[in-house]
Amino acid sequence: MSEKIEKTIIIGSGPAGWSAAIYAARANLQPVVYEGTPKPEMIPLGQLAFTTEVENYPGFPAGNVRAFIASAVSRDRHYNLPPAPTGYEHEKDSLPHYAVQGIELMELMKQQAINFGTRIISDDIESVDFTGNVPSLKPASGDAVSARTVIIATGARANYLGLPSEEEYKNKGVSACAVCDGALPLYRAKPLAVVGGGDSAVEEATYLANLDRADKVYLIVRRDQMRASKVMQDRALKHPKIEVVWNSVVDEVLGDGKVVTGLRLKSTADDSTSEIQVGGMFVAIGHTPNTDFLNGAVAMNDAGYIQWSNAFRTLTSAKGVFAAGDVADDYYRQAITSAGTGCMAALDAERYLAELDE
Repeated sequence: MSEKIEKTIIIGSGPAGWSAAIYAARANLQPVVYEGTPKPEMIPLGQLAFTTEVENYPGFPAGNVRAFIASAVSRDRHYNLPPAPTGYEHEKDSLPHYAVQGIELMELMKQQAINFGTRIISDDIESVDFTGNVPSLKPASGDAVSARTVIIATGARANYLGLPSEEEYKNKGVSACAVCDGALPLYRAKPLAVVGGGDSAVEEATYLANLDRADKVYLIVRRDQMRASKVMQDRALKHPKIEVVWNSVVDEVLGDGKVVTGLRLKSTADDSTSEIQVGGMFVAIGHTPNTDFLNGAVAMNDAGYIQWSNAFRTLTSAKGVFAAGDVADDYYRQAITSAGTGCMAALDAERYLAELDE
């Protein structure tokens, strides 16, 4: 009996993976999503599931979103929904009007993919073989599986400092994305800190400093100079709201048990310590793409991100294999851009299969 070959297998379950699944399912590609298993650095539903309010995903303005989510998401997954935020009652109807939570948005995407017939397997893909005409994947459990097309949407994980206090205050004042979280009420009208000395760190600090309700932004740099480009350095040094703290690293994140209240800094020059009062810390020391399992099966850049072989197409160097989302994006790293490339990957897979059939 010959092995069954799936039409499309999608690896990953963030915005790129579910968007690819929605488009693939509607195109009758009968997609199978390997959503992964929970790990400290990566969980099913992607990095967005770690975040609280998502204010910049189009189509989800603040409102009584929990009522909609409760009706849209299957009851057997309601356990995965966090308690609805309190203190957001609207003056008109006394109902909670808040922006969609990250985990809520991801559950909605997953439900939409399920509605169109997507099959979901809660397992990891541990290795791949793309050398033949039909891509082959080895799950952590069970035998190898094959598919005519594969969409890799495993994302990238933010690099953190590794402090226990940092872990304690994630989503309570510690974030790795100023563009995602900086405008949330938690950070408004408070001094903030950005950790890092590269272009991304300066970009994050400048973004925060330019917010209307921004107070002051400390840029914590471990050396006596930045790695950022000259134009980015000038932008930070000349900004009236940005103060660069040289030769310093974060020794501990301080808080009241609920939210961040400050940072203890340690000098890299003489080991002395000092404290600053901030309402949030944004870590901007890079990301690591989740590509180890590929073991070089597709072309990647020096940082390990998958490279598209055609501009504005999601094709990789392997036949029938496509990449979407942050696993192939070391620049934008936003939920909406990930979702967009997920759509692109599904359309590219559909057209690839159509050409094969012809």
